[in-house]
Amino acid sequence: MRLASLFAVALLITGCSAVHVRDTPVEAPTIGVHSASLPGDERRLAMTAQSHLSAALAAERHRMSKKAAHHYMEAARFSYACFFLAAGDNPQVRDLYSFATERLTRLLFSGVDYRRVQLGEVRLRLPYGQSKPRELIAASQLQFDGVRTLYRREGFGAAFVAVAARPDSPNTSSTLYESRFLAATVVLRFPGGTIDEVLHSPDAMLDVYDPYRDDTTQPGGRSQPLAANFTAPYALWLSRSQFHREAGRALFLQSAALKQPRIYAMQPYDPQRRTIVLIHGLASSPEGWVNLVNEIMGDETLRRRYQVWQVFYPTNLPIPENVRNIRATLLDALHALDPDGTAPASQHMTLIGHSMGGVISRLLVVDSPDGLWQTFFDHPIDAAQRERLAVLEPYLTLSPLPQVDRAIFLASPHRGSPMAHAWIGRAAARLVTLPASMLQSLRSIADALAQELPLQADTLRHRQLSSVAFLSDEDRYLRATSTLPIAAGVTYYSIIGSNDEVVPYASSHLDGATSEQFVTSGHSVQQTAAASLAVRTILAD
Repeated sequence: MRLASLFAVALLITGCSAVHVRDTPVEAPTIGVHSASLPGDERRLAMTAQSHLSAALAAERHRMSKKAAHHYMEAARFSYACFFLAAGDNPQVRDLYSFATERLTRLLFSGVDYRRVQLGEVRLRLPYGQSKPRELIAASQLQFDGVRTLYRREGFGAAFVAVAARPDSPNTSSTLYESRFLAATVVLRFPGGTIDEVLHSPDAMLDVYDPYRDDTTQPGGRSQPLAANFTAPYALWLSRSQFHREAGRALFLQSAALKQPRIYAMQPYDPQRRTIVLIHGLASSPEGWVNLVNEIMGDETLRRRYQVWQVFYPTNLPIPENVRNIRATLLDALHALDPDGTAPASQHMTLIGHSMGGVISRLLVVDSPDGLWQTFFDHPIDAAQRERLAVLEPYLTLSPLPQVDRAIFLASPHRGSPMAHAWIGRAAARLVTLPASMLQSLRSIADALAQELPLQADTLRHRQLSSVAFLSDEDRYLRATSTLPIAAGVTYYSIIGSNDEVVPYASSHLDGATSEQFVTSGHSVQQTAAASLAVRTILAD
């Protein structure tokens, strides 16, 4: 039976794509084969840069780090002079400069004394005002399994992932975690307005840019697009975080660390960018969104307009408890970041939910002043009784998050799934455990109801009340909430897998949706390229 139960859980899992990172060697660029076609000064500078690069690579192979750093700096210097002052604009020269800058930066960060390589002034103008990062990883050397598309911007400089030194803990809010994996672009500049001045300058400046905020750089007084890699920081964060393991522990083990929702911001908070909040489904985690988030962050238009938050929450808890907790977590984070609620980031927010996350997202934008109370009691109740049963207030009185005016639901069982109450679902529910704190809360609520509602109290004490039970199409709470209207002013969209065997169309369909789109997919529709395109189209509107 345990094997069958595990199979059941596998069917109910909403798609967690593990992301793996591996190093890959990068070949040094060469320009010698094209040198004959270059003008005189440009050819001389380019070939000298190539010679220094070869010497640097040889020194590095022999573990002569200081000598390698000196030659990398000279390779960058000569290619810089060639590109900006010899009327070059040659992309191969630019690539040689970027490669030399990348290798020099890695050596300097690993402890080579820049004064011993005649670098002169080193100005670390780090993104977001961060101190020296704990790690600085060249994006060009990383490859990722589980990521569909690599989003880069070709340009000047060397793209890195800067891993911040601060601990992975909440920042301005007790529930908001800012990613420590930041996109960074290094530009090495040499002062001087002529070739001779650049080649003989005793100084060089090393700047580190935030490519999310800086599109261009102006070394040599000429504007150039800034190189960037927007996929590498996000994918590396997912790879190292191992969310899928924590999600599994939260589902099956009472001792799991994940007991309350956490919000992960993909970049440091920007009050000027609108906020997208993603809520994953049963047994899933932020890894389930890997390709969708990568598509959003890789789209230049969306990247300028939005910042992405991901909610990671214990999916074993009953849906009403998660709705309550996620709502409180979001409001706490918004209040901590924007107490007056006037920043664009706190207005016109978008919720995106998959599967059970879509059910939760919908319940965050519905209004139920008395509807659930009447359903729960089977009759209207007076104010005195409602006051006596105030313990139920957070679960039976739902109000829309005022900051949200758009929601996107992907394969969401708003009216439940027959699989959840079939033998598959019942077997899965027996494996799902509730933390001791949740069991104690249920007992306290049952005690408060015992006198007036003994049957409901007995249900709370003895019924399986994990999230799986609440996903049944026979669940009373889900059936009652499915009839609640979405708040006026909230536009909503449905994206449905045409081959979804977990959630029937009748459950995922919502009247009044601005659009309803089918994509060729099973239940893990959020992982498909078609769904990513649909979401991007909605967000771009």
